[in-house]
Parts: sequence; C-alpha cells; structure tokens
Amino acid sequence: MHTFSSAFSQSDFFGKLIFLSLFILSFISWMTLLYKIWVMQEVKKHASKVLLLLEKQKGHFLSTPLEAFHIKALKEIPQPFSKILSVIKNKTGELLEKNHFFIEELGRGSSVYLSRADIDLIETHLSTTIMSQKELLEKNLFILSTITTLAPFIGLLGTVWGILMTFSGLQASGNFASNTLILGGLSTALATTVLGLLIAIPSLVAYNFLRQKIKSFTCQMEDFAHLLLSSVEIQYRKVDLK
Repeated sequence: MHTFSSAFSQSDFFGKLIFLSLFILSFISWMTLLYKIWVMQEVKKHASKVLLLLEKQKGHFLSTPLEAFHIKALKEIPQPFSKILSVIKNKTGELLEKNHFFIEELGRGSSVYLSRADIDLIETHLSTTIMSQKELLEKNLFILSTITTLAPFIGLLGTVWGILMTFSGLQASGNFASNTLILGGLSTALATTVLGLLIAIPSLVAYNFLRQKIKSFTCQMEDFAHLLLSSVEIQYRKVDLK
C-alpha cells in the first residue's frame, strides 16, 4: 500500500483522477461480490426451507394453501422455489377449474383430469418462471464483467499518461531533469498497471464463480419444477386404457 500511496502523491492531477477511478472500481467490485454471495446464500437457505415444508406435505402440496409455504425474507432476496411452487399451484388450479366447468356443461361425469396440452402449458409457464428467476439472480452481475474489462484499460491509461509526463518533463528540463521527476512518472505508470490488474483478476474470478453458482442453482430449479410437474401429472393426467 505504501507503494501505491507514494505513487499517488507523486502523480499530477490527471494521474490522481486515474488512481481514484481505480480505487472506486475496486470498492464497487468488492461490494458487488460480497452482496451477490450474500444473496446466493439467502436464496439457498430459502430453497432448503421450502423443500423441507414440501416434504412435510407428503405430496399433497396442491391442496395446501400457499400461506403454509410462506417464508419471511427481505424484499430484495429472490425466492425462486416459492415462485415455482406458486405458479404450478395457480396454473393447475385454473386448468382444473376450467376442465371441471366444461365437464359439468357437457354432463360427462365428475372426474377432472389434465390433458397433455394442459401439462405442456404448465411446463411452459414453469420454464418462463425459471428464466425470470435466473435473471433476478444475475441482476447486477454485469458490474463485475464490466470492471474486469475496464480496470486494465484504465490502468493502461495511467501507464501511458505516466510515461508521457516523464518524457514531457525530460524534454522541458533537458539535461537538468531530476531523478524525482523521472521516478515519479515511472511509478505512476507502473502502479496504475499493477492496480488495474489487481482489480481485474479478482473480478474475473468472482464473475466466473458466481455464474457457475447461478448455473448450478438454475439446474436445481429445473429439477424442482420437474418434480412438482411429475406429481401433478401422476395425480391428474388421464390415462386411456385400451
């Protein structure tokens, strides 16, 4: 840190702006990383609680009110499993009610079933829900990828500026250029490059780590949705025995 503070103090006004920009990027990068890790941990905790409550229902989740699966959480925390459960309950209920209405109108018995088209419709809604929840999990993740690309370029700008200032000072001073002038420009050039890389490398690792975590959790959402859909299909799909 002493090296960076020394280079910062020896740089000119524009050089200081470059340093400040890199410091701000570093702060934003770490805050975004910590926030996203916290969000993912909270989402996983919520998912585990939903699975636990669902296990207690022993396959009767359709007849159980949604309030039984309500788990308190902060507003900014996505709740993918609760959302998936809500969608499949609501859509299944709507389709069963519609089919029951037509059965009563046609006088064809009292048993209510879901057709293949009904199952496909529920599956489509589930896929849309999973994609929307995935987008919520990826919210603000672009900040890390942007910083990964931007930080080295700002560091390179500081490098070019430091070298430019060094040669400008040498040209202006001629043979009487001091070592302080030369070392000041070179320290600015090298320090900004190092700082830019020190920001970009952790941001890149964090971005790839979070992307992999979200991809893995998306697979869990799909498995959860397929589990619920299979339960609905077994219970309500009409099977023609010939």
